[in-house]
Amino acid sequence: MIIRLVSAALVAGFLAAVVATGLQLALTSPLIIAAERYESGEATAPAAHWMPRDASPASLIIRAHSSHEHGGKTEGVEGGEVAPAWQPGPGLPRMAFTALATLVGGVGYALLLGAALIACGREPNPEIGLRFAIAGFLAVALAPALGLPPELPGMEAAPLAERQFWWIMTAAATAMGLYLIAIRRSSIAIAGGIVLLVAPHLAGAPETSHTASALPPGYAAQFAARSLGIAFVFWAVIGLAFGWAWNSFGRKIAVASRA
Repeated sequence: MIIRLVSAALVAGFLAAVVATGLQLALTSPLIIAAERYESGEATAPAAHWMPRDASPASLIIRAHSSHEHGGKTEGVEGGEVAPAWQPGPGLPRMAFTALATLVGGVGYALLLGAALIACGREPNPEIGLRFAIAGFLAVALAPALGLPPELPGMEAAPLAERQFWWIMTAAATAMGLYLIAIRRSSIAIAGGIVLLVAPHLAGAPETSHTASALPPGYAAQFAARSLGIAFVFWAVIGLAFGWAWNSFGRKIAVASRA
């Protein structure tokens, strides 16, 4: 069972990463690069930050070491000196690290999806996988984005720890709320699920200072919309691919056992 789960998750994560990386390079990377040029004030300068400041776990972790950046440098440990923050080079290295981060996230989410299917007593197949994947998109991407929309470099952001805490709280509450509403389905469960869905937004996301930015507002709107669209496709591929891979590996195991 565990080997089958891991194998299906690896296949689903890889396929989702391939699709999502292609969409990122075509749709969001140009906006990120343009925003970085506004942030640095150098229209022809190479990118100073290689990932967007969105609310996803991978992006938050990647940007953890650059949360105190000032003018492309970070505070050092000795004597308050500054040192350049590490970043992948432009071109192929940047594309490779973006793809790697997407692959790690895809495999991790596929494992969570498979575990959720098994825990809920559902036999994985493409249709059920897609349904659970849509729930994953709602919990991990859409619900947190209502309070912390994906952000481009140069936009003001709340402190990293506060954003991480609110993201985790919102994703967990939304996932549990959807479970109570869609799986448990009793009146009390549905009422509790609605409370869980609404509670993080009533508590409110961490606020930013909303200082003026040189970044055109249209860039931010396009980036948020495209990021959520890519996230939906990413989760849909995970769900469909996991269900297909699970059944495919199951047939191979059945044939091997009869041989």
